[in-house]
Amino acid sequence: MRVSELVARSGIPLPTVKYYLREGLLMPGESTSATQARYSEEHVRRLGLVKALAGAGLPLPRIREVLRLIDNPGDSLFEALGQAIGQLPPYLDSADPAIEGEPFPRARAAIEKLGQVYDPRHVAVRQFDRALEALEEAGVPMTDERLEAYGKLVRGIAEIEIGQMPTDSSADAIRYAVLGTAIYEPVIAAMRRLAHQDIAQKRLQNSEEQDQP
Repeated sequence: MRVSELVARSGIPLPTVKYYLREGLLMPGESTSATQARYSEEHVRRLGLVKALAGAGLPLPRIREVLRLIDNPGDSLFEALGQAIGQLPPYLDSADPAIEGEPFPRARAAIEKLGQVYDPRHVAVRQFDRALEALEEAGVPMTDERLEAYGKLVRGIAEIEIGQMPTDSSADAIRYAVLGTAIYEPVIAAMRRLAHQDIAQKRLQNSEEQDQP
């Protein structure tokens, strides 16, 4: 396809497509003349990925790193997946001080209570620790009951997602994991709020009906 069709298919303006080409975020097309090139479905997919990641709030350097890992995942897909997911927000200060020799004590205690592997190299450990700290500062610390309930439900979601991850291609696996995390997290948050609304409405209505003479 010509660049005009690529623009139409991707929904990305021509100046932006040219910028992505200059910056190496989009691979060059097959040259057909001194001023023209032919593009493929892979270019449409790449632009779709860049568009989705930019829409999820990733700055260009982090998008570039995700694309690098997709193109060159290395020998360990597990390590590449961790590095790619680590490019997603929320972003934290990498210079967080250690607390009595243990960088993430809240996260470690919670993760081990859930029976999961504690690996402080994973960026989500730091994110979890800071989120737990914020709960404490707000006066609503995570309880064991809530931790157990959340852990069980979230693990069920994760099992579905990992179970559907393609494994025949490292590039497809990383693309799936990054897009799935970046795009589905807002869906999960919205569904949680809708469930709150539905349950609260039904409980309040039942309470009002019981109070009526």
